[in-house]
Amino acid sequence: MPNTVRWGILSAAKIAREWLAPAIHMSDRGRLTAVASRTPGKAESLAARYGDVTIHHDYDALLADPNVDAIYIPLPNGAHVEWTEKCLRAGKHVLCEKPIALKAGEIDHLIKVRDETGKHAAEAFMVTHHPQWHRVRELIARGEIGELRQVQGGFSFFNDDPANIRNDASQGGGALRDIGVYPSVVTRFVTLHEPTAITASIDWDHGIDATARVAAQFPGFALDFYVSMRMHPYQSMLFHGDKGWIRVATPFNAKLYGDDVLEIRDRSGATRIERFPLVDQYTVQIDAFNATVLDGAPYDCPLEFSRGNQRMIDMIYAAAGRP
Repeated sequence: MPNTVRWGILSAAKIAREWLAPAIHMSDRGRLTAVASRTPGKAESLAARYGDVTIHHDYDALLADPNVDAIYIPLPNGAHVEWTEKCLRAGKHVLCEKPIALKAGEIDHLIKVRDETGKHAAEAFMVTHHPQWHRVRELIARGEIGELRQVQGGFSFFNDDPANIRNDASQGGGALRDIGVYPSVVTRFVTLHEPTAITASIDWDHGIDATARVAAQFPGFALDFYVSMRMHPYQSMLFHGDKGWIRVATPFNAKLYGDDVLEIRDRSGATRIERFPLVDQYTVQIDAFNATVLDGAPYDCPLEFSRGNQRMIDMIYAAAGRP
């Protein structure tokens, strides 16, 4: 039985260069073996640090590469469903950047293709693999803060560049698809509940949701959050119960935004800090993916879980009266 997953990367996008290629290289049982880019020089530049890596200038050539077991896809949002399906049907496992689809029904289709091909496919929600979120789920489940009543979150950065794909409606841009998926996914992950009702308002800018404000009702608690591509960088999540609260200081971009720290005020009234200084959530994600491929280990973010998250994003757009 093989003990290494041989990875290919489909496009030399920034997130692949800065985070996923290093994560594959640092993973216990993964190896970067091929990169495909249609832009001359980009694949070569990405691969230069990783030894013997095959360069492809055609995406289909990567899919046909017999030395590739799994493919990471960081293409523009609108291309994710098409290329996830193509990779699966080419016999490759797939880790696709979020959002893996623009509608929940498209994920139903990908689940069907996954099951038909017998290959592992997942959305790249690295946060679901970070131990700080497993710890929050544990604390809430054991009643550390009593009954959860309210969740509050914010996530923002500033980018009004019209040439950036996040500002391109035709490429599936917008704040909700880029970062709004995170307050929703972590809340669903730690509570194991789905929203029952949503109200929302959106500030539109050239066809994309530049800022969104969301109020979601879950069984027994509410989630209020905002996301924006037109505000100074900020991120935080607060889980507030009737006996205490948990604040996650860097819920989404741990290390990049700041130290990954939990601040916990429990039933006793004492406040304590828990730190996760040695975790790279992208590497943990690749390790988990490799374990599923090689050992059949359970995966924390299967497509069924992703479908629930996309359903919530669909609900937000509907509540805001998307034009």
